[in-house]
Amino acid sequence: MKITIFGTGYVGLVTGACLAESGNHVLCVDIDEAKIEGLKAGRIPIYEPGLEALVKRNFEAGRLQFTTDIAKAVAHGLFQFICVGTPPDEDGSADMRHVLTVARSIGEHMSDYRIIVDKSTVPVGTADHVSEAIDEALAARGQKIEFDVVSNPEFLKEGAAVEDFMKPDRIIVGTDNPRTAELLKSLYEAFNRNHDRLIVMDVRSAELTKYAANAMLATKISFMNELANLAEQFGADIEHVRIGIGSDPRIGYHFIYPGAGYGGSCFPKDVKALAHSARKVGVTAELLEAVESVNARQKQVLFTKISNYFDGRLSGRTIALWGLAFKPNTDDMREASSRVLMEALWAAGATVRAYDPEARKETARLYGDRKDLVLCKSPEAALEGADALAVVTEWREFRSPDFELIREKLAEPVIFDGRNLYDPEMMERLGFRYYGIGRGLSVAKANGAAEMAGG
Repeated sequence: MKITIFGTGYVGLVTGACLAESGNHVLCVDIDEAKIEGLKAGRIPIYEPGLEALVKRNFEAGRLQFTTDIAKAVAHGLFQFICVGTPPDEDGSADMRHVLTVARSIGEHMSDYRIIVDKSTVPVGTADHVSEAIDEALAARGQKIEFDVVSNPEFLKEGAAVEDFMKPDRIIVGTDNPRTAELLKSLYEAFNRNHDRLIVMDVRSAELTKYAANAMLATKISFMNELANLAEQFGADIEHVRIGIGSDPRIGYHFIYPGAGYGGSCFPKDVKALAHSARKVGVTAELLEAVESVNARQKQVLFTKISNYFDGRLSGRTIALWGLAFKPNTDDMREASSRVLMEALWAAGATVRAYDPEARKETARLYGDRKDLVLCKSPEAALEGADALAVVTEWREFRSPDFELIREKLAEPVIFDGRNLYDPEMMERLGFRYYGIGRGLSVAKANGAAEMAGG
């Protein structure tokens, strides 16, 4: 099949490459000329495991092509995928300008039947607005051409997006046209062979399904972080609690890991957008608003622990920071907890020595050259001259480090673990003062050790 992808960001590039891998002829279009030329030259603008090889293989095979020519793109594909960004506006709503611009472009150039596929995460009712934009563009040309607008939300996890697309849990198709549903079923046949994962529903339900899924996962994270803060005060260990409740099959272990707050391009944006959509229809989504406020508070927890440990005297201190990306296996810094921590440390007069396997370049792009930020090429280098270590992202290489080296490098043997990677009792045996998230027993012991050291 011939497919057009509008947008060569995270969703568009993964979608285009995976559809090309299954034998389709895919044309990706973007208005960013530099990005398109880079893709033609084999430069991938994002880090995603397996994506670079996939793009290169299909580009060389001629199944995946890139262009800035909108007319050519509209003429190419029966399926016109809209995969552009929907960034949050100041009021928390999703900014739909890019989606509607694409819709108008399709209407301005289409000459025969097209299926417009909303892949971007969009508010409920967006398909209606896309249809209106296309109709208006066609009317301005004096044309009346048949088309269908389908909701086909993506469920891709950053760091595992290629695998998620190739082996999906579900494929949601929102359409009221049985013919269109059959065409989408044919398109996804290669990813739907073992058992039927394709679920057809009405358009608005499909649009809401995407928001509901992300809001549910974000809720689980904030709930566990709320419990972690309680556990700390009660003298309990949230990791024991997590295992205890996760063993209940009604709850399960997915997304019940406490930490320094969620980030990325999806959860923060989508929770805010769904709460905003609720207010527009006269509903106060109290739970959604609480999920977001708990997460904002949780992102301050590591700084509070560090500041309390040093009695608020952070000026002139150096903190080693392991992990910059919002999660492992990506270079995405959007809404990352590391940003909140670094900015708070800088405001308090501290210097940050940071290491991340993939996100150093993005960090440099965001913050530029500044004296209080040193981006290091190894975890060990980040420890040089540091007063303490803060672990923010759970990259695999941080799970079993050389603790003896860490203790030798740090001015004080103290670790602030924002992802509960380490065992508190082992840390105590190794001579560390250890502060995790919701590790009430370890906090009590660490406080006792600090008091003894101070005395």
